[in-house]
Formats: sequence, structure tokens, C-alpha cells
Amino acid sequence: MIRVFDAPRVFDARGLKCPLPVLKARRLMREMAAGEVLEVQATDPGAPGDFAHFCETTGHRLVASETVDQVFIIRIEVVPPAASAD
Repeated sequence: MIRVFDAPRVFDARGLKCPLPVLKARRLMREMAAGEVLEVQATDPGAPGDFAHFCETTGHRLVASETVDQVFIIRIEVVPPAASAD
């Protein structure tokens, strides 16, 4: 079982338009340990789909995606990169 940290790191991407929320989130996630959760707060209507695609292509785990007061709340668990097949 992958350890999920208690409190997610929060990234306020409200007001940012595609592709900035995903690009900035990716940069933040590089500094995070496996098992940590990044909570993205975004207002761009494309954000839920963009982050779902991001997780599918990078291997990170989409933990939750919901809308609260017209803000998309997206939680992503950082997954370590796959081991090299050398």
C-alpha cells in the first residue's frame, strides 16, 4: 500500500488558463515525495479533463476530482517513476 500523507500540498491555480495549471503542477510534483498528494484548485473548465489525461500519461494517481463553489478541486497522488528496464 502506498502511503498517502495526511495533509495535501495545495496549489492555487484559480484564474490560470490551460496549459499553465498542468505545467505548474508538474513542476511542483517534481519536488514532492512518492505518496504525497497535491491538491489543485482551478477555475479553468478544462482542468478536470487536463489533469485526468496528465495522470494517465504520467502514471500519477488521480485521487479525487470535484467541484466546490465553481472551483475544481483535483487531488493527485505522486507516484514514483517506473523502474528502468535496463
